[in-house]
Amino acid sequence: MTKKSFKASEHNTEAKNKSTITEQPGTKAGFAQIGSLFDGYRLEDKGGYISKEFQDFGYRMAVELSDPVHKSLYMKLAKTVDRLLLEKALSFVKDAPNVKSKAKLFMWRLKQLRAEKLDSHQSKNSAGQPDK
Repeated sequence: MTKKSFKASEHNTEAKNKSTITEQPGTKAGFAQIGSLFDGYRLEDKGGYISKEFQDFGYRMAVELSDPVHKSLYMKLAKTVDRLLLEKALSFVKDAPNVKSKAKLFMWRLKQLRAEKLDSHQSKNSAGQPDK
């Protein structure tokens, strides 16, 4: 009788130990699953969907310029306008102290840079053509 009761209690102990250890099939003891590594970190979901790089850049520009209301405008600019011009204009705004409206200054500088690019492009094209 003692042997049977001993085996039964041993079996119950093993069942309890198995229930406390949450090993998944195919994982080694002491290692956590990859999916569970980031369970302790929670990102704040803003409810928006950013799936393209230009959307991310446009959103970061809106945040940098303190103009989140017009983030769709900056996303459109990031998609259609040369990145070099946008980065130059953004850098100009970052370097300017005591700016009343960063967004207005950014748009003004972007307009200037676009005009300069257009002028330089036109002057290169007209230099190669003979006058009539």
